[in-house]
Amino acid sequence: MKLNSIRILTHICARLSNMRIDPKEIPIPELHGYLLGAVAPRPIAFASTMDKSGNVNLSPFSFFNVFSANPPIMIFSPARRGRDNTSKHTYQNVIEHPEVVINVVSHEMVEQMSLSSTEYEKGVNEFVKAGLTEVKSEKVGPPRVKESPVSFECKVIEVRPLGDGGGAGNLVICEVLLIHLADKVLTDGKIDPNKIDLVGRMGGNWYSRASGMDIFEVAKPLATKGIGVDQIPAHIRNSSILTGNNLGQLGNVEKLPSQEEINMFSTEPEVSSILDSLDSNHEQLQEELHRLAAKHLADGNVESAWKVLLQE
Repeated sequence: MKLNSIRILTHICARLSNMRIDPKEIPIPELHGYLLGAVAPRPIAFASTMDKSGNVNLSPFSFFNVFSANPPIMIFSPARRGRDNTSKHTYQNVIEHPEVVINVVSHEMVEQMSLSSTEYEKGVNEFVKAGLTEVKSEKVGPPRVKESPVSFECKVIEVRPLGDGGGAGNLVICEVLLIHLADKVLTDGKIDPNKIDLVGRMGGNWYSRASGMDIFEVAKPLATKGIGVDQIPAHIRNSSILTGNNLGQLGNVEKLPSQEEINMFSTEPEVSSILDSLDSNHEQLQEELHRLAAKHLADGNVESAWKVLLQE
């Protein structure tokens, strides 16, 4: 009886630790929350459009990304409202006047961007409501946002509805005709992530800030072909100290250091101290070497980490 109870409890715990959701079995608002909470952070298309009468609208959309460089294509999606299945002014505008300026959102303007998402009546200019400055575009009708560090003047080449119910997206496929870059966000002619200081949309009321200590570099495995995690010796691959990210770093090297390089590295103070003090205790020696290697990996010194790990 006790054994059966344990099995039941184990089964319940397993279910609780891994929720399964069928999108067709939960309300759309709940599904919306899971989708936006998990697929994040998302870039924000601060879209300026105009209707056939020339009335300007400005609204943010986080269903957005860039999808091609040749031709330069961006897509954003003003979804149908979940509560009453009505379409948004931006969607109506790009149908009437197929042009848009997509402005990016920096941290210094995030509150104004959020204010502009208020559902004002049609014809109300969100530039005015949010206290943002209109700048005349060169190739399209809608104005761009002066406060945005980068703006893309675009023509709308297609609007593709994804459904006709509340919450359904409408893909606005745009070709970039002209890009405006603020000099203040450039370093040596390239966009500096710390200077542009972008924000990303999370779930609920949450945002993320992509600058400072919150951004990091990961070496792309393009120039060389990494050995792969499967080629890492088992005692390293199964380490209780090294993380999956650490193994990814180790597997991204093209070749391992030579025995001569490993031997030379054994004279490094931190390494020699571990080797001398724990020579007779292999298990503890391995653990301390793995801890030291993890420190090297945290500093981005993958080659040094390998030289530490191969001291065993």
